Amino acid sequence: MGSDDWGSCSDNEVYLQDRNEDDDEEDCYSSGFLSKLQFRKDISKARWVDDLAMAEVVEKKGKMWVTMGIVRNGNTYCSIEETLFLIEIGALHVLDGNDIHLSLKELYVKLSNGKSGCYWELFEVYKHLKSLGYVVGRHGIPWSVKGQQIKSGTCSLEGTQESNEMLEMEPKGENSVIELFNNMQITDVSPAFNVYLPNSKFRKSSPGDPSFVLYISSCSPPSRVEIEALERKHGAIPFKFCHVETGRVSFFSFAKTELPILP
Repeated sequence: MGSDDWGSCSDNEVYLQDRNEDDDEEDCYSSGFLSKLQFRKDISKARWVDDLAMAEVVEKKGKMWVTMGIVRNGNTYCSIEETLFLIEIGALHVLDGNDIHLSLKELYVKLSNGKSGCYWELFEVYKHLKSLGYVVGRHGIPWSVKGQQIKSGTCSLEGTQESNEMLEMEPKGENSVIELFNNMQITDVSPAFNVYLPNSKFRKSSPGDPSFVLYISSCSPPSRVEIEALERKHGAIPFKFCHVETGRVSFFSFAKTELPILP
């Protein structure tokens, strides 16, 4: 007879390995929790692109870009959760199309409109993981795709077999980064993030398998049928569940235990 144990760990029970002491990000993460609008000397700059619901980085400073932003045609683009996180730690200034500085409040409004495929709880999970030092990327969004092109309104992706299968590439470029991010509405059985342990050798061009795939759960834990389906889907890659309630981020995982048959 088998049973599935619902294990959990709260936000102060997560342990890390292989931290990168030389990374500039570590200075911001030492406290574990971030205060808003921190100030730094080296500040990167980006321009918000409404059609993409992303920020295009125009000036990079610091080593954080090794593990943040997706690369398309030599340019780096930040998702809205990355953009907000970097603004909150004082590492990024964002301008609009008229070179007017966008405030943190204005970016929060963009998060709330739902056009970026992200929502507040998802951002809280991302910020929490980044504050602990993890490398975090949207599940299903390649960090880097060679030979692709980005055009306003289309941002077509071309490149690896994985990206081609994921986007089901069409000659007309109907699938795009925009569509992919807009479709990232997280449900009980949809993955949210690929999460990697801190690693000084991490490369966007070859990130390898994530340490685990993170799902955002509802108030109720997933059913056994759903868990078994996810096990078949991910194979050897672990997966975890995350729940956000009143600002508290909790992580859960399942372990299968064989119980002895009693006489």
